[in-house]
Amino acid sequence: MNNPGILVLSDGAFFEGVSVGHAGHVSGEVVFNTAQTGYQEVLTDPSYTEQLIVFTQPHIGNVGVNSFDMESDRIFAKGAIMRNISTIASNWRAENTLQNFLKEQKFIALSEIDTRALTHHLRQFGSQSGCIMTGNIDYEKAHQYAKNYSGLLGKDLVQEVTTKKSYSWGQQKNKHHIVVYDFGVKRSILNCLSKLNCAVTIVPAMTSVEEIVSLKPNGIVLSNGPGDPAACTYAIDAIKKLLIYKIPMMAICLGHQLLALASGAQTQKMIFGHHGANHPIQDMNTCVVSISSQNHGFVVSEENLPSCLNVTHRSLFDSTIAGIERTDTPAFGFQGHPEAGPGPIELTLLFKQFKSMIEKSYA
Repeated sequence: MNNPGILVLSDGAFFEGVSVGHAGHVSGEVVFNTAQTGYQEVLTDPSYTEQLIVFTQPHIGNVGVNSFDMESDRIFAKGAIMRNISTIASNWRAENTLQNFLKEQKFIALSEIDTRALTHHLRQFGSQSGCIMTGNIDYEKAHQYAKNYSGLLGKDLVQEVTTKKSYSWGQQKNKHHIVVYDFGVKRSILNCLSKLNCAVTIVPAMTSVEEIVSLKPNGIVLSNGPGDPAACTYAIDAIKKLLIYKIPMMAICLGHQLLALASGAQTQKMIFGHHGANHPIQDMNTCVVSISSQNHGFVVSEENLPSCLNVTHRSLFDSTIAGIERTDTPAFGFQGHPEAGPGPIELTLLFKQFKSMIEKSYA
């Protein structure tokens, strides 16, 4: 680990470390994640496309990596920044070390970075573009790469991560059939749906409403995903039409934002977003507080919230909207990740709520 590396932010701030992955340079939006565990799930979450992840947990890689904790078939994050990477793995489930995994994936990452100072900087000045450069370091070039990165505002990244063709997940002989719009879906979400004894079909993000209806779904899930929700106009238009059919609908993270936009609400970019597995969320109906996993840089705006939407959950960090429901059709959305991959499992009950909604639709 003697290869030098540097992270340069668009505002000119820089942080020196060492390369622990592939050699080269990469640019993206720099965000910090406060989860204590689950680095493998975070790196392989398609929602992190185009982002350079700063892990605030100081030791990363202790338990290695394994095939069962993959949230997709590869790393989707653009880069990673760590205080210290463990070069060995100590866990009975480990199949590889994190560092070997990063190199096999040709993934650019830094260790020995002062992540505490970096996180303070991002909290003060907001998430911003950055460039990781390893090997032959040129600060001026890295700074230019960071400044030239266009950011996520107005960018549709869903088409980069969605499946190219439909596929099934889990047992297909179950009573209820759920169709999942893949905007960057995580495997943990599919597993949670499968555990409800539901047949699950995953379809590409561009699938037409006519094709969805022809599958005769008992429920529809709008999945998580990356980028600016307002840029996904094709998805917003499809959701508007699907809501007319009154098919029970559950929307997660990006899907939640798309449901809001299809309902007439607006979304906005956050200063540094919510990324972690320790975020307190309050149910506005019961006042119950749950700890949740969150990963989003956009949020549903409070301005001009349409009357067809009720706010069901709020973040206790900043009071932003964390959950919505339609008043005129069986549809609800949650801003966080109820599948808890990684994170606490308290909000997996939302999947049971979805199943109950489906069962009530038969009455």
